[in-house]
This record gives sequence, structure tokens and C-alpha cells, in this order.
Amino acid sequence: MEDTWSDELLKQIETTEEKIKQGGGPKRIEKEHKKGKMTARERIQFLLDAESEFYELGLWAAYDMYEDEGGCPSAGVVMGTGKVSGRTCMIVANDATVKAGAWFPMTAKKNLRAQEIAIENHLPIIYLVDSAGVYLPMQDQIFPDKEHFGRIFRNNAVISAKGIPQIAAIMGSCVAGGAYLPIMSDEALIVDGTGSVFLAGSYLVKAAIGEEIDNETLGGATTHTEISGVTDYKMKDDSECLLTIRDLVDKLGPQKKSDFNRSKPIDPEIDPDKVLEHFPADRTKPYDMHNVIKSMVDANSFTEYKKGYGQTIITGYARIDGWSVGIVANQRKIVKTKSGEMQIGGVIYSDSADKAARFILNCNQKKIPIIFLQDVTGFMIGKRSEHGGIIKDGAKMVNAVANSTVPKITVIVGNSYGAGNYAMCGKAYDPRFIYAWPTAQIAVMGGTQAAKVLTQIQVSSLEKKGETLSDEDKAELLDTIKSRYDRQTDVRYAAARLWVDEIIHPSSTRKRISAAIECTNHKPEIPDFNTGVLQV
Repeated sequence: MEDTWSDELLKQIETTEEKIKQGGGPKRIEKEHKKGKMTARERIQFLLDAESEFYELGLWAAYDMYEDEGGCPSAGVVMGTGKVSGRTCMIVANDATVKAGAWFPMTAKKNLRAQEIAIENHLPIIYLVDSAGVYLPMQDQIFPDKEHFGRIFRNNAVISAKGIPQIAAIMGSCVAGGAYLPIMSDEALIVDGTGSVFLAGSYLVKAAIGEEIDNETLGGATTHTEISGVTDYKMKDDSECLLTIRDLVDKLGPQKKSDFNRSKPIDPEIDPDKVLEHFPADRTKPYDMHNVIKSMVDANSFTEYKKGYGQTIITGYARIDGWSVGIVANQRKIVKTKSGEMQIGGVIYSDSADKAARFILNCNQKKIPIIFLQDVTGFMIGKRSEHGGIIKDGAKMVNAVANSTVPKITVIVGNSYGAGNYAMCGKAYDPRFIYAWPTAQIAVMGGTQAAKVLTQIQVSSLEKKGETLSDEDKAELLDTIKSRYDRQTDVRYAAARLWVDEIIHPSSTRKRISAAIECTNHKPEIPDFNTGVLQV
């Protein structure tokens, strides 16, 4: 394919990611080291098994969002999954190099997503706490609402009640409401000399009740392991603390699993490193999604379902790294039906929606995880589609996706527009994990179309007020609107707001899906599937 993606976009992503991983920067990192502390990322690497990869999630959280506040790389917290003493765990570590680990609105959202993943997949969760508490200038956006700071402690209680292990290590500051997170966990460790936990620090204590006391006496390791009994283990330093966590995880009891079907992995037919050779840079150009699928699935494992029907969606069974999966993927080729109709690639028609809904039912009956590969511009519009019941068939597909109880994993490889985002299991439809390629674009509609609509509306409004715009003025207005809209459809904009869990390199898709299925396999039961009422 001649018009393939250059390395420029991927290099931009990789360069920015390396900068984000620096957190507050070298000076802040050195400051933590002088205190005898590891950074958040160093702690995670020390904690993980030597052979384990850390599958980071939410790296781009808060990207370019809090510039007036000096920025908040990765929302001031590092999260992801990896193996600790042979057990897959969710790990959440405050980054004290970023605003002393203070909680911004996106910090709370990211922590809640970590807890959601732990609950959905029954993963033990490890908190490495080092935070100055709520970022007070933005307290109104983080404190009182259902999806704000307090929900985290509510989730602590729910997670524990579900029998999901929670281990918290207080490795730095742990202040005010944030003090409840480690103490509502099942077990809490505290590092002597650097860890402290209290509802109010010494300055506030003096201001509020006039009492003179230092922070260490108020809420240090000795106080809470020998006097209050608030924490369970007193650790001499970060290393001993992390090794003790490994020891605690090693002694966890047995864990029931879903036992999803897995056989010995076979390499894909198309080398994952070469997948972009089959993917056009021009998002309006057609291509064959089968080639993208061949770069992910084990060679010769794909059994296509209803191949000749509803061809703008590909459905079928396959194995990915040995795991049995169902695949629902948008086909971007222009296809011709037996009736002679030409169907536009990337658009969902009534027949393809009907096929996908039926396939999703099959996967639920067979207890097979579903992989959604999105490159969708939406549902087909126009007289013929409306008279043919496109809304009814689309609703049927959305119903099946919404009520599906088997694990759903979504990868947005290209466009993700309008109701197509919903039908193909966008964030609102509870995918266990949702990833995006750097090439992904998420919006109600494409930038050019949206800009033209918005420009027409503004021009009409101005003309009603008696103003007349020249062709040059209209062109300038169109460019301004399109530029703003294009920025909002960029995958980095979406990842910053956690509409996707992570931006992944296309070549790593197979590995990411496999790791995600392994996480989902930790949940012991799959609820019964019921679609409720739908039009047939």
C-alpha cells in the first residue's frame, strides 16, 4: 500500500511519552532520591517480578489540561497491571515529583478507573501512597460529586467486601481524606522516617486547636504501628516495604478463574511490526481490515462468521496468543452485495448491524471474550436506510453490546464517530480495557463535516443579524472551526480525558490484547446474558 503512515506521528507520541514519564522532571526526581525515596516508577519496577512487563494505563491522563496550574503529567499517578510474586495485580503509585502527589480532578478519575478495572477483573490492587492530598485550588472539581475523591474510599469498602485483596504502602505523605485510602485497604504498611498519615498536619492542628506537635509524632511510622495501631507493618525503607508487599502477595490464598479457552500460541500470518503497511494514512481511503486482523490473530485460526452477509462488519472466531476470542471489526473496503449495491467501507448498514448483534449473542452463549476493532464513521443515513429500519437494527446491536457479560476489549485503530463508537463498544459500553492506536480519531463526526456544519450555522446566524461575510471570511471561519475540532478529535485529547485507557503502538496490539484477556480471566464467574426487550 503506497499511502502508509510515516514514522512522524509515532515518533511524536513516543517522544512525548518519554517526557511524561519524567513526571516533575530531573530536579524533582533528585529531590526524592535525597530523601531516601524511590520515585513512583522505580517503586513499581522494584515491586514487579523480574520477567514481568508493566502494562501501563492512563499515561496520557491530564495531558495538556492543567497548563495554568503548571501541568500535571500523567495526572500525578502511575497505574497499570503486572505480575507480583506470580500474581497479576493492579498497581497504583502516587508520583510525588508532580505537585507533591496532589490530587487533581483527573487524578481522581484515573484512580477510580484503576479500581474499576480491579473490580471488573477481580485483580488484587496495590496502592503505593505518597500524596499531599487534594489540590486545593481545584477542590470544587474533585471533592463532593459521585465520581470524585470520596468515591475512591467507597470503592475501598466495596472491593474488600468482594474479597479482592487490597494492600497499601504509605511511602510518603498521606493527608486528610486521603488517609482513608490505605487504612480502608486490607493491610497497610508504612515506611519509617518518610511515611506519615493523619487527618490534619501539624500546621493545621496548631491553627485549629492550638496544639504544638511535629508531623512524625503526630502520624509517623512509630506512632501508627506502636501507639494507634492504624498501620500493620513498620518498614525501614522503600526496599523493605516493597519486598514485604511481594511476600504478602506470595501468600495470598487460591483464586478461582474463568478458565477461558487457551491453546499453544502460534505466530500471526502478518508480522505485527508490519501492520501499518496495510493501513492508509488518508483516513478516507479504503483498506482490507482482514490484514489488520491477520497481524493480531494466530495464523490460520480465523473462522469468519456470515462472511458474505453484512460485509461492512467482519465477525469471526480466532485465537490471539492462544486465547479463544470473538472479533467484531469494521471493514473499510468498499464492498458489493449480491443485489449489486455498493456499500461504503467503515459504515454500519442494517445487515451488518444485524449480523454483529447475532454474533455477540453467540459469543455470550459460548463464554468467549469479544475483541472490537473500531474504524467506523457511523451508521448509514438517507431515505433507503431509514425506510429499511437502520435505527431498529442499530439499536439491536447496541443492545447486544450493552448487555454483553463476557469480557469486551476495544481497540480503536482509526475513526470512531457518532453512534458507531457506541455500537462498537466505546468507553460508555464498559469495555474491560479500551486502547487506541496513534491513528485513532474520536468524535461525533469527522472534522471536515463537523466544521462545515458549524460554519453554516454561524454564517446563517450572522446573516440573520444583517452581517454579510465574504468568501474569504467564510473560509477563515471554516479553518478556525476545523482546527479546533481536529484538536478535539486527536487521540491525545481523548487519552488525556481517559476516554481510552492507553495509546498503544500498533505492533503491540496482539500482546496488549493477550495481557488484557489474562486479566479478565481472573474473574471467577460470568453473569448470565439477557438482552431485555428489543425490536426484531
